[in-house]
Parts: sequence; C-alpha cells; structure tokens
Amino acid sequence: MKRIIAIVMCAIVFALAMPGVYAAEFSSEGIDCVSCILVEQSTGRVLFEHNADRALPPASVTKVMTMLLVFEAIKNGSISLDDMVTISANAADMGGSQVYLEHGERMSVDTLLKCMIISSANDAAVALAEHVSGSEASFVARMNERAAELGCTSSHFENVTGLDDTTVNHVMSARDIAIMSTEVMKHEIVKSYSTVWMDTIRNGTFGLSNTNRLIRFYDGATGLKTGSTAKAGFCVSATAERNGMKLVAVIMGASNRDSRNALAKSLLDFGFSNYALFSKDRCELGSIAVRGGVSSCVGAVREEFSAVVEKSALSGCTERIELSDCLNAPVSAGQKIGEVTYYAGEKMIGSSDIIAMNDVPKISFGTLLPKIFGWFICAPES
Repeated sequence: MKRIIAIVMCAIVFALAMPGVYAAEFSSEGIDCVSCILVEQSTGRVLFEHNADRALPPASVTKVMTMLLVFEAIKNGSISLDDMVTISANAADMGGSQVYLEHGERMSVDTLLKCMIISSANDAAVALAEHVSGSEASFVARMNERAAELGCTSSHFENVTGLDDTTVNHVMSARDIAIMSTEVMKHEIVKSYSTVWMDTIRNGTFGLSNTNRLIRFYDGATGLKTGSTAKAGFCVSATAERNGMKLVAVIMGASNRDSRNALAKSLLDFGFSNYALFSKDRCELGSIAVRGGVSSCVGAVREEFSAVVEKSALSGCTERIELSDCLNAPVSAGQKIGEVTYYAGEKMIGSSDIIAMNDVPKISFGTLLPKIFGWFICAPES
C-alpha cells in the first residue's frame, strides 16, 4: 500500500511540474498596483489583466504616445533625425526630469529622442512636440486623435510629458498603454534608444541613465517607458522579446519603484514560461486550375498567421486546408479562394485566407478569337 501511495504521489508531483498541463494562471491577489495587463504584441492576446480599463494618471508613461507621433513623423518624412531643433522658452521651463535645455540651445531630433526615451526628459519631449506640430497644444490634440484611431477608449492627454500637478483629466488605462506601446514597437528604431543603459550628450559632458532598470537586469528587455508622480504612483510599460514572442507588461499605480519592477518582471516571466508563439509565414501553395478563364490556372498564396498557445500545445499544432481543385473564372488578384484553419489539439486557434496571386479574366469571344487565330497561324504545315 505504501508503494502504491508513493507512486501516486510521484505521478501527481510530476504532472504539476509539467508546464502547460493545467491552464496557466497568474493571481491578482496581493499584487501591489492599481491596474496592470500583460499582452502578446503581434496577436494582441491578453494573457493577464487586473483593472486594465481603469483610467489613471500615467506620469511619464505618457511619453509612449509622444514618441509614437515623433517616430511616425520621421517615417512619413515630415521631420528627420538630423533636423536641428531650437529650444523654446516653453520647453526650457519644463520641470521634473530634464536635461536642462536652455532657451535658444540647438539639438538634433536624434539627441532629443535619446534624452526623452533614455532619461525621460520633459524638456526634450516638449521640444520634439513643438518641432513636429508647431506647438505643444497642437501636438496634444494629435495625441488625442491618434489614441482614438488606435481604439484607445480610456485615455485623454493634456500635455506631452505626464506632469500632473495642474492637470484635470490627463489619464490612460493599462490596456490603452499596451496598445500604444505595441504600435511604438513596430518602429524598430525605438530599440536603438530604449535598450541603451547609459549614454551622454553635449560631447560627453552630460550623462544619461535609463530610468527603466529592466533594460539592464531582465533578459530580453527591449524597452519601453517608466513614470512616477505623487498622483500616479509608480508606472511602467515594459517590453521584452524571447524566442520570437514579444510581450508588453503595463503596471500602473504601484507603491514604489521596486514593487513596480518586480511585478513587471513576474508578469513577463509568467508569459514567457507558459506561452509560445505559433506562426506561419506567408507562402505560395502552387497553382489552382481555372475553368473558363483566359489562363488555365492561378497562383495561390497562404496569408501569414500567428497565435499564442500554451507551450505544452505548441508541438501538437496542426492545420487543415480547404481549397477547391478548380475555380471558375473570373478570378481577381487578392480574392479569397480558400482557407487554412489551425488547431492546438482539437481546439481551433484561428485561420488564415488563401488568396489568388493574379487576375484571371473570364474568356470571351473577344479574347478567344485572337487565340484561335494564333493557333491557326502557328499550326504546323501538313
């Protein structure tokens, strides 16, 4: 009997130790923050959330949206990294975290981004906003517009810095911050700033230290922004990547910096330990016959697909292709002609379209006659 009990206990311990055998969970009990969320970036899947839609003061995490608009302006060519910005009196007067810009001083967009992202410099953030939109007020209006475009329903901006001594309704939710952070991280250039631990400006005379300690102490950390004020508490949007999976953990209203960082680390660890990214690249599937078309076949392409699955299910992911052997003309380029459905075990995790690569018009007398004439001309002599 003792031997049987020992075997049963060993089996239970082994089962509990196996990752993903039971549904992964992260408890919100006892966590030191007002709200938080963990999201996989490429799919938008929420892996954990706690009060994630509550609108709260975000402190300098506000600058996630500020940097997004700056990077978008660089991408569309309205500004460049080499632009020299003349610092206004308004920017020079910013309090809080700063690099002590002087009225009339000139700095490149590249250097100002370095100051804002690494050291959370409020004066640099205002200088960039003024350079992009002409004034901070115009830039803030665009921040609110862009948030709405991204589907962020719990955010409202009053400035570009997150300073909240005089604000009335400057708020963001953890979910909205995750959405904005994901959008920022689509600009690969951000990592050339957000992953820097220490740097200098003004020919090496002024040092910059990253306010995000996870950059130095968390494996795979890629960014992104910290913030803290008396009103907001301690906040962070922490991004990281391992084995192709990209996560963002947002913490709002933690009681201190260490608790904020520890919770961000725990959330990221939870995501990387329990989940994996199943993905399929866009690829050609060969040709499909076409009936009644000017061409007898059309190329087929499977669109890319990705989904987050529990690690234990990754090796068992399968796909089922639904595609006709023959299509009827006309066929248009980009037209859906089939579908691939993906499963983790017996559970469907999503699907991707199979589309036509090119147009195949329906054959008509006008298109058939030249072909017949061509066949006649090219027919071999008897």
